[in-house]
Amino acid sequence: MPLRLTQYRLCPRSRSIRLALAEYRIDVALLDENPWEWRQGFLAKNPAGEMPVLEFDNGLTLCGTYSVSEYIAEDLSLAANTVAPAPPVLFPGNREDRAEVRRLIDWYHGKFDREVTRELLIEKVYNSMRPSGPIAPDPGVLRAVRMNLKYHLSYTGYLADSRRWLAGDDLSFADFAAAAHISTVDYLGEMPWQDYPAVKNWYQRMKSRPSFRALLGDRVPGTAPPLAYSDLDF
Repeated sequence: MPLRLTQYRLCPRSRSIRLALAEYRIDVALLDENPWEWRQGFLAKNPAGEMPVLEFDNGLTLCGTYSVSEYIAEDLSLAANTVAPAPPVLFPGNREDRAEVRRLIDWYHGKFDREVTRELLIEKVYNSMRPSGPIAPDPGVLRAVRMNLKYHLSYTGYLADSRRWLAGDDLSFADFAAAAHISTVDYLGEMPWQDYPAVKNWYQRMKSRPSFRALLGDRVPGTAPPLAYSDLDF
């Protein structure tokens, strides 16, 4: 029986772990969870109420991107590396290199999430699913989020333009974290690609990886992505 990943299809943290698992060719069954419901059954898995949650047949449960990504990098890679080609090292390089990878993971799963992705999901998806009735997006909040997005894309463009990958010479989990957030923003129709060519070029490289195929096929009820969302030549 494959591992079980409790996730929401537009949750960027879940998406980053799905990318890592796909890179390592680890079979996983996806269990969809609606983050706005706060179900007791899900809270019993992770009292923090955050996704993703990875469950093993032996009862081991890993909660959150830190524990899951580090576990994949340290333990599951041994089995995956017997299959060619070898998957990327999620935390490559020396201590300083790995520190930079973790810094950028914090940036995207922390700062980018707080200032952009989470607010977009609330305004454009979660509020439309409220049991008491949908709430229209707040134009003021969307304006603020779009201003924040410009700042984050400028920084991502700087990284993409000055390095081979975002954290340095090697593809890392920092790239998966960043791509997960940008893919969600793209799904919601908020990516001004024409203004950030370095980000677009880097994202095209990420989007073309086989691990990205499942994400590009994702759809959520009531919210359709732009036509270019699944287009590798966008």
